[in-house]
Amino acid sequence: MNDMENNLPGRPIKRTHPIAQFLFLTRWLQLPLYLGLVLAQCIYVFHFWVELVDLIGAVMGNQSALQHILDTVTIKGAERPEKLTETAIMLVVLGLIDVVMISNLLIMVIIGGYETFVSRMNLEGHPDQPEWLSHVNASVLKVKLATAIIGISSIHLLKTFINASAYDEKTLIAQTGIHMAFLLSAMAIAYCDRLISQTGQQSGGH
Repeated sequence: MNDMENNLPGRPIKRTHPIAQFLFLTRWLQLPLYLGLVLAQCIYVFHFWVELVDLIGAVMGNQSALQHILDTVTIKGAERPEKLTETAIMLVVLGLIDVVMISNLLIMVIIGGYETFVSRMNLEGHPDQPEWLSHVNASVLKVKLATAIIGISSIHLLKTFINASAYDEKTLIAQTGIHMAFLLSAMAIAYCDRLISQTGQQSGGH
């Protein structure tokens, strides 16, 4: 009954304690961090276009661009190719995909983190609202980030396997083990999130 009375029109709303209000406002200290990630995103966009322009230039016969591409794809200790090969093009494209996936990871951290920890964006009904943002929370964000990290790790592992002859066996095993560790970590995070969700549903049912 007291709760109903407190919600009646004309009833004064209970004021937040000044200390609690101050602590709640400190969430805005994260804003410069997300703006910094936006700048990092700009750097990745610039890097992407530099590599893409050099790749196009190398295909068109530009010697300066060709030398840059060959320097980029040559692994220390491996034989440097003299021309643009299919493997070299594949490694450059994988590098571009890597940049895109890291950029996607940045977007998830920037938008999801801001929505979860700073302030609501009120994008409900917006045609461009990401599907995952409609139900984002700390648990969902962790699973999404873990999945993105696995994708990035997969690209790096594929690049290593393409140049497997330039690496020793220990390095190949170590990189594979690191990738498996990322995969198991993501599975553990998803499993814990599922347990928490089921516990919350059971508690709500009671």
